[in-house]
Amino acid sequence: MTSLLPTLNPLDRRLNVLDDNGKLLNSKGKPARIKVAFTELRAKPERTCPIDTQLMFGEDVLVHSEIKGWSLVQAQRDQYVGWLESITLQHDYKPVTHLVSVPRTFLYPEPDLKLPHKGMRSMGTGLVIIGEETKRGTEYKILETGEAVIASHIRPIGEHDTDYVFVAETLMRTPYLWAGTTAFGIDCSGLVKLAMFMCGQNVLRDSDMQAATIGTEIDAGESFENIKRGDLIFWRGHVGIAQGDGLLLHANGNSMDVTSEPLLPAIERIAYLYEKPTGVRRIL
Repeated sequence: MTSLLPTLNPLDRRLNVLDDNGKLLNSKGKPARIKVAFTELRAKPERTCPIDTQLMFGEDVLVHSEIKGWSLVQAQRDQYVGWLESITLQHDYKPVTHLVSVPRTFLYPEPDLKLPHKGMRSMGTGLVIIGEETKRGTEYKILETGEAVIASHIRPIGEHDTDYVFVAETLMRTPYLWAGTTAFGIDCSGLVKLAMFMCGQNVLRDSDMQAATIGTEIDAGESFENIKRGDLIFWRGHVGIAQGDGLLLHANGNSMDVTSEPLLPAIERIAYLYEKPTGVRRIL
């Protein structure tokens, strides 16, 4: 199999804060944090501009400039650069202590799961926990804002999963969403990014960036016979995760969700519209 994997452009506008002339902007940036469940990042400060990616509650950014209610930021998890609405940011905050470790969870006004919830959070969301309480046998953690979250749905910063494929499998049937990065809606590279983040690995956001940087390229074989569980299979604009046993896990626009399907038939189906895979990378 001949490799056609891309290389990373050192001045890619998605990874660098550039001025209007395409040169690196001399700015250290001001720290801020996402304060809504998730928000969208765009290439231009316009709502009509297509969405590049999403940032979720608790993610830290550096703000480099502001204009008419928009902020140019660089995300600290994956270094993505873009514009988001300034109203989604907070500038006074404490260090994150925990991450949501299940696909989705709810926030309650107090430690009582029978009360109407006050919001939802995705896997990977950063939270600031200041206390704990048990009610009717259920353990809760208390957020700095006073809400309660199920204790078993979160874990301390620094604790990680060890199998990113297993994490990705917990997101099965999550709806496909172009540019999505959360368990409410996710795309192919967003699935890889989130699953690896939960295992302590901060990887780049888009599939072409991942194809250029994650792991080591391998020879998959003419019939993909060398594929192992955890290998990443790349197409132009798409990535899937080898589950082992001849299966492929990916968020895709064909089924419009995160799904598992036989690898070789999937390759043939995708090739009909988007050519054969460009290469395979293995996380060592």
